[in-house]
Amino acid sequence: MGGNHSHKTPVFDENEDVNFDHFQILRAIGKGSFGKVCIVQKRDTKKMYAMKYMNKQKCIERDEVRNVFRELQIMQGLEHPFLVNLWCTEKQAVGDQNICDMLLSYNCPLGYSFQDEEDMFMVVDLLLGGDLRYHLQQNVHFNEGTVKLYICELALSLDYLQRYHIIHRDIKPDNILLDEHGHVHITDFNIATVIKGAEKASSMAGTKPYMAPEVFQVFMDGGPGYSYPVDWWSLGVTAYELLRGWRPYEIHSATPIDEILNMFKVERVHYSSTWCKGMVALLKKLLTKDPESRLSSLVDIQSSPYLADMNWDAVLEKAMTPGFIPNKGRLNCDPTFELEEMILESKPLHKKKKRLAKNRSKDGGKDSCVLSGHLQQCLETVRKEFIIFNREKLRRQQDTSGQLSVGENRVTPPTHGKLQDGRNNNILSQACTRGCSC
Repeated sequence: MGGNHSHKTPVFDENEDVNFDHFQILRAIGKGSFGKVCIVQKRDTKKMYAMKYMNKQKCIERDEVRNVFRELQIMQGLEHPFLVNLWCTEKQAVGDQNICDMLLSYNCPLGYSFQDEEDMFMVVDLLLGGDLRYHLQQNVHFNEGTVKLYICELALSLDYLQRYHIIHRDIKPDNILLDEHGHVHITDFNIATVIKGAEKASSMAGTKPYMAPEVFQVFMDGGPGYSYPVDWWSLGVTAYELLRGWRPYEIHSATPIDEILNMFKVERVHYSSTWCKGMVALLKKLLTKDPESRLSSLVDIQSSPYLADMNWDAVLEKAMTPGFIPNKGRLNCDPTFELEEMILESKPLHKKKKRLAKNRSKDGGKDSCVLSGHLQQCLETVRKEFIIFNREKLRRQQDTSGQLSVGENRVTPPTHGKLQDGRNNNILSQACTRGCSC
């Protein structure tokens, strides 16, 4: 997937904005509902990253621009050991032997966001231990000790998000990545929401099998809304699935909402007789249908008798050894991602430079000529409102000014219009005309 290799290290002006040309594309490793992820190497420093990229036109057509902007705004303000951050905090390794040796020697402390005519880019932590969904599909058996540590690590990250008034809304195995040592990291903030005070979220958001009863209830009867407990319900469903291989309720994406609500009323969750009583008691409290009675804070989790022996400082410092370590001899992801990018993608990333150069030489190119005026207006709005971020440049500015000391360099997201408030409001400050919600 990558382009030609050069033995000469390029030199970039440290004051110029980081762009696509600063990175060498190595291979595709994943995709989501409207974005793809690939491994990249920064050409000047040789450091390795994961780069998420989202096609602007597709995002506009699917009304997903606000999700991209929301994720970028939220991620710029986050820094936690069990989140996928807009920077890397430790050495990472990849199983692909062709680049494994390079990765082992690099530290990746930076993060970026930028754009071009076609795509929006976010450069984030490189965590190639695979997501938990992949390992479930590989029939990995997660024992109770492993899941117990996952619950603790995820509880610390959810508590961190809660302190910054963030509801993730999509906690599930697909969105939990493992690092090379087997520690968990929450990713994918594209439907996360920010609430204030006693405010409640009210939009239908998430993945059905992992959504809490109160989310469906709001959709059906316009109830009082929901808050942080929805993430803890999703944690309970995820932990149950990791232990048993299937979820506590037989809910799928096509299951009608009224049928789901009826399941919650009449069906009982069956817990394996082989699980210890402490784990069962903890899962029952996470899967309590009433959010007011559900375990939904770090204090709640820490008070569980099952976790009384847990050293929480050691958990936070990643000093506890996970029971499952990803295979370092291979890339822990579906290889079809790379094949799809190489063969099926109409505008492959590895041919972007030549494609854009050709379009620019034709004063916009053939593709832009056929776009409607409305779509062009939306694309221009996205271009203006997109948040460009360069943590390396920010660090240099901080070092020069000396205003921030170590531990105080947490980035506060800039405000562009309205930040998502739980009701799927558009966060662009300039809405397009003619009904466009991009």
